[in-house]
Amino acid sequence: MLSQSFETPVRVWVGLGFPRQLNTVADAYQLVVDWCGNSPEQRAAIRACKAALAGDVDAETARGVLVAFARKKDILLDEGAMPPFSERAPQTHV
Repeated sequence: MLSQSFETPVRVWVGLGFPRQLNTVADAYQLVVDWCGNSPEQRAAIRACKAALAGDVDAETARGVLVAFARKKDILLDEGAMPPFSERAPQTHV
């Protein structure tokens, strides 16, 4: 199995609102396998990641299915989303 890198990483919200960056098919596979549930989108993402890991499809195909899964589950961190707390400017108290 060969883990291919995505051209552009996919950022998702995990846990209690923490961002996670998925750089490779293996990262994506781990996320979707660990995800609770058994939705059609999750099963499709698992199949796409397995196919990419086996070399049957390219990483960008798996990435597209992963993005559809993340969008459906409302965990996709779009470019315009609020950055995580650690990346925000420090707050001052008066």
